[in-house]
Amino acid sequence: QVQLVESGGGLVQPGGSLRLSCAASGIDFRLYTMAWYRQAPGKQRELVATITTRGSTNYADAVKGRFTISRDYAKNTVFLQMSSLKPEDTAIYSCKATWRGEYWGQGTQVTVSS
Repeated sequence: QVQLVESGGGLVQPGGSLRLSCAASGIDFRLYTMAWYRQAPGKQRELVATITTRGSTNYADAVKGRFTISRDYAKNTVFLQMSSLKPEDTAIYSCKATWRGEYWGQGTQVTVSS
């Protein structure tokens, strides 16, 4: 049974930081490209960041320089370190694992507000 479980979301003030985690089980984590997506209310889901099995990363323009994606093979976990958060970063953040198919987590809410 494949599971992707996100954690680390919450309420943070503008300019603050959060670190999201996505723990994977039931898959060979070494084979999967991992990604973070987000969906704000009334908007389409958008890609935030990806990391390949070789550690290559890619970011949406809106988060470049503020967010960092990383992965820990020992823990089968992908992280999203978010800094200098803005109200427009408010969304549900979900992780996705892609190889021959794809799997999604249930998402974690991030709210940036004063």
